[in-house]
Amino acid sequence: MTNGTFITEFILLGFSAFHQLNRGFYSLLLLMYLVSLMGHSLIIIVVSMEPRLHTPMYFFLLNFSMAEICSTAAEVPKMLLNSFSGEVTICFACCMAQGFIVFTMGAVEFITLTVMSFDRYVAICKPLHYQTIMTRGVCLSLSLLAWIGAFGLILPQSLVVWSYPYCGRNVIDHFFCDVGPVLQLACADTTVIEFVGLIYGAAIMWGSFGFSLISYLRIIFTIIQIPSATGRSKAFFTCASHLTVVSIFYIILMFMYLRPSTHGDIQLNKMLSLLRTSFIPMLNPFIYTIRNSDFKTALWKAVTKTKMSF
Repeated sequence: MTNGTFITEFILLGFSAFHQLNRGFYSLLLLMYLVSLMGHSLIIIVVSMEPRLHTPMYFFLLNFSMAEICSTAAEVPKMLLNSFSGEVTICFACCMAQGFIVFTMGAVEFITLTVMSFDRYVAICKPLHYQTIMTRGVCLSLSLLAWIGAFGLILPQSLVVWSYPYCGRNVIDHFFCDVGPVLQLACADTTVIEFVGLIYGAAIMWGSFGFSLISYLRIIFTIIQIPSATGRSKAFFTCASHLTVVSIFYIILMFMYLRPSTHGDIQLNKMLSLLRTSFIPMLNPFIYTIRNSDFKTALWKAVTKTKMSF
């Protein structure tokens, strides 16, 4: 074979095991996607409108919601369109772009969660210095670090994956263009890019996880030293929702991607990907807002303003 791209489109198998439950299964996924989209959009709108929420914590939450919207939008609509229309194909360029967006947004989420852990550390462990440390300039720089850093980390790997010749099978046993199933179709030795991807993934995930873990160990140590039970409860509440999201996010993605890309149980990976793509993005807005009195107050004010404008 000469170098070049011989395949113009891929076939996405999706969830063939749920073929008999096709309509009901994908209707449920559509509902979860719409709830996720509404929840994250609501966070972005309310945080943008309400000056009371113009704080570092909500600014980073806004960025996290934007990344989740972009990530799910790159995967779920195509999956649902294929299921309801009967189409199972995706063009070569669309497949590569989809993979790039999904992994870039995943890196943005990892870095943003780490930054949010640092924000909670400063708020609880250094409350007197919070305003001087978490300035608007620092928050903006950390946000840009997440977006530009993620783009810079994922783009070179994506270009290498794109450059491989694909000249044989074109069936991807997944519902989106995940890197492992795609590399299995390459007509070339992918050992090097798999190893590089594993190193990159470990650096991003373990680095992010390690920094978050150190932050929360310091937070827990500080909370334990608070003399009053009320004070301890209040301090823990300020980071409980973020800690919940961090735990779920890291456990699933580390299990999925901290292995060579073309190895592992593909069916298990598909189910874990489905949790990451549909269920967790739907759950995250509720985790961050359902017990958050500041957000609920701001939401009520936004709704009242909207009613008055009409």
